[in-house]
Amino acid sequence: MTETAPRPLIGLPACSKQIGDQIHHTIGDKYVRAVAEASEAVPLVFPALAGRSETASILDGLDGIVLTGSPSNVHPSRYGRAPSPEAEPYDEARDATTLPLIRAALAQGLPLLAICRGFQELNVALGGTLHARVHELPGRMDHRRPQHEDLDVQYGPRHSVRFLTGGAFEAIAGSAEIEINSLHWQAIDRPAEGLAVEGSAPDGTIEAVRVADARAFALGVQWHPEYKALENDFSTKLFKAFGAAARRRAATRRQPAATAGLAEIPA
Repeated sequence: MTETAPRPLIGLPACSKQIGDQIHHTIGDKYVRAVAEASEAVPLVFPALAGRSETASILDGLDGIVLTGSPSNVHPSRYGRAPSPEAEPYDEARDATTLPLIRAALAQGLPLLAICRGFQELNVALGGTLHARVHELPGRMDHRRPQHEDLDVQYGPRHSVRFLTGGAFEAIAGSAEIEINSLHWQAIDRPAEGLAVEGSAPDGTIEAVRVADARAFALGVQWHPEYKALENDFSTKLFKAFGAAARRRAATRRQPAATAGLAEIPA
């Protein structure tokens, strides 16, 4: 009888949020659901324990990381800018947790998928900068969440993204262009040197990146593919590709002798 391989373990960082008079560690259901259902993996949420060295050791037991979106923004001091009301709200505990973890995960060759705030964290962790309010820039679209009570409208298609010819995203999509949702007002300004831009909106806003020298799957998107991931063709493909990379990592982690130069990202 053939044994079924254990599902890969995927870490997702929580946000630090004050509810009433106490701090809570929170995460949206749609992220853990997408990992469980579309990536066919086991989601493990870890807290934003800023400054705790034990947090980095979490990576040793994981097969991948998903950096989630959040209502909060990366603090401007993290990318050399002065804080301002326009860039609020912040979650400095999350910044202090995720930014070093991103660098550690990439150094260990851990598969990584960065979404919205996570996309911005990835850029900042590698030395890039952000626009606090991209919709106020000349010639840019309004990328913010539609003011509508229906979530299917909020997360519905808003504009296209065109992918780099021959890049990882085009290979996953099987297409050079797709329609995406848009629920952000912070965006990449200067891309980090280690990031390859693979997708942009019609107004030039960067929407998709790949870590150029990553040892494993390491992609980021500015939109929200996690929302009803199994009902969107590209979202399903993206989470399945990430899940496949995590399973390869899991096999390597559990059988060290079987390590090999595995191609994590489609050519």
